[in-house]
Amino acid sequence: MYDDLKRFEQLLFDVCAVGLLLFYSYAAVISPAATQYHRGIYVIVTYVLVFLLYRSKSIFGRIIDYLLIVLSIGSIGYWIFNFEAINYRTGAETPLDTWIAVVGVLLGIELARRVVGVVFVFIGVLMLAYGVYGDFMPDLLSHAGDTFPALCTSIFYKSDGIFGIMANVLATYILLFVFFGAFLEKCGAQKFFIDFPLAAVGHKIGGPGKVAVIASGLFGSISGSAIANTVSTGAFTIPMMKKAGFKPHIAGAIEPAASIGGMFMPPIMGAGGFIMAELTGLPYSRIMLVALFPAIMYFFSVFVMVHYEAKKNNIVGEKSEHSAREIFMKEWYYTIPLMVITIFMLLGYSPGYSAILGLISCIVISWFRKETRIGPKEFLVASRKGAESSLKIGATVGVIGIIIGVLTFSGLVLTFADIVISLAGGSLVLTILLIALASLVLGMGVPVTAAYLITAVVAVPALTHLGVNELAAHMIVYWLSQDSNITPPVCIAAFAGATIAKANMWKTAFSAFKFAKFLYLGPFLFGFVPGFSLDGSSMDIIKAFIMIIFATWLYSYFLSGIWIKSLFGRKQAA
Repeated sequence: MYDDLKRFEQLLFDVCAVGLLLFYSYAAVISPAATQYHRGIYVIVTYVLVFLLYRSKSIFGRIIDYLLIVLSIGSIGYWIFNFEAINYRTGAETPLDTWIAVVGVLLGIELARRVVGVVFVFIGVLMLAYGVYGDFMPDLLSHAGDTFPALCTSIFYKSDGIFGIMANVLATYILLFVFFGAFLEKCGAQKFFIDFPLAAVGHKIGGPGKVAVIASGLFGSISGSAIANTVSTGAFTIPMMKKAGFKPHIAGAIEPAASIGGMFMPPIMGAGGFIMAELTGLPYSRIMLVALFPAIMYFFSVFVMVHYEAKKNNIVGEKSEHSAREIFMKEWYYTIPLMVITIFMLLGYSPGYSAILGLISCIVISWFRKETRIGPKEFLVASRKGAESSLKIGATVGVIGIIIGVLTFSGLVLTFADIVISLAGGSLVLTILLIALASLVLGMGVPVTAAYLITAVVAVPALTHLGVNELAAHMIVYWLSQDSNITPPVCIAAFAGATIAKANMWKTAFSAFKFAKFLYLGPFLFGFVPGFSLDGSSMDIIKAFIMIIFATWLYSYFLSGIWIKSLFGRKQAA
C-alpha cells in the first residue's frame, strides 16, 4: 500500500509538472500579461508540488500533507474565482474572506519552512509581529498596527502581497526559463559549454581555472542559480584545477566566484532581470543591453585574477585532444537556443514567448545526436526537473508577499529611504555600503532573488534620491544581492565549492571573496559612472568602458600579489 501511494504521488507530481509547462507555454503564446488565473494556478500547483515533494514520512504526516493540499486548493481557488468580488468589497471583507486569508498566509509560511528553512520563516513571523504590534515600536519605525486577521486580509488580497510582483514574474517569465534550463541541459548543451572552453584555453597558463570562468559564464547565464552552477560545472572543473596545480581552497574559490557572474549575464540573468523589468517598467531587451558590459567586466576581472594566480605559481593546463575550432564546428548548434531567445527578445517579443521558442529549439537540436534525443520519457524527466528547480524560489512567494505586504502596510517603504539617507549623511558611498550590509544579512536567510526584490523595494528610492538613475539603482541592489553567495560568514556557493574541492571552508570563502572583487566594485561604478549603465553620450560611454577595462586589469594585477614575487625575484637575481 505504501509503495502504491508513492507511485500515485510520483504520478501526480509528473502530471502537475507537465501540466505546468504546457499551461504556461500556452499562456505565454496567447496572453503575455498575467491574469489572476495565471498567478493563482501557478501558486496552487507550486503548493501542491511542495507538499508532494517535501512530504512527511509517517502516515499521520501524510494525512496532514493531503489536508494542506486541500486547504491550498481551497484558499487560492477562492481568491481566483472571487477576484472581482473581493476587489469590489475591499475594506468590507466578509468573515469568510478573512479566514481564507489567514489560512493562505499560514500556508505560505509552512511552504517556506519545508523548502527554504527556518530562518526564512523567522523573518516572515517577525514581519507579521511588526505588522500587528507596530504601535509599540520606536517612533522611527512605528505605525498604527492592526489585528492579525486584518493584516492577513491585506497581505492575501492586495496587489502588493502574496499574489503581487513575485507571483506575477514567476508565472509569466521565470518558470518558463527554469524549464528552458532543464531542457537545455537534457539536450546535451552542458557538455559543449565545458568542452569548448577546455579546448580553447585549457592548455594556457591557468587553463583549467580559465575553463571554469568561461564555462560558468555560459552555463550560469541559463541556470538561474549560482549554487547550482557551482555544483554542476564545479564537479568537473574543480578536480581539473586541483590536478593542474591550483591549491584546493583556490580551486574551490574560483568556481563559485565565476558562477555568480552567470546571474549578471544576459540573456537570462537568473531571475532578477525579469523582476527588474517589472519594477522599472522597462523592456527586458533594455535590461539585457545595460547588463551586458558589466557582466563581461565581471568575468574579465575573475579571468585576469586566475591568470595572475596561475602565473605566480607556474600552473599550466594540458592540451585537449580536439581543437576549439573542431568542437565548435561539430557542436555549434548548441548555441542556437540561446541565440533564439536573445534575438526574439531584442525583436520585442515577450520573455515568456522567447523562452518557449528556445525550449522548442532544445527539443529539435536534441535529435541531432542519438544519445541526446528528447522523446516522451526524456520530456517527462526534463519537465520533472524543471518543476523541482522552480520550487526553490516558488516556495518563497508566500513569505515574500508577507514581507512586502507588511512593508507597504506599515509605510516603512516610504521611511526607509529617509532612514538610510540619514544614517549615511547623504553620502552615496555610505548608502551603497549600508545596502550591501542589508542585502548580506538578508541573503543569509533568503534566496538571493528574494533578497534583491525585498531590498529593491526599500533601497532604490534612497539611491534615486541621491541622483542615481532608476535602472542603475536597481543594478546596484541586484549586484549586491548576490554577495551572500561568496561573502563570509554565510556563503553557500563558496562552501559548496569547498566541499567539492575538499578544502577548508573558511580559506575557500575568503579566497572566493578575493576573486569576486568586481562584485563589490560594480555597484560603485553604477553609482558614480553613468556610462557604466549606458547613461550619457556615446563618447562618455566609450571613455567609461576604456577606463574600467584598464582599471580592472591594473587592480587585478596588484591584488593577485604577483608583483611582489616579481619584485623579490629581481632582487634575488641582482
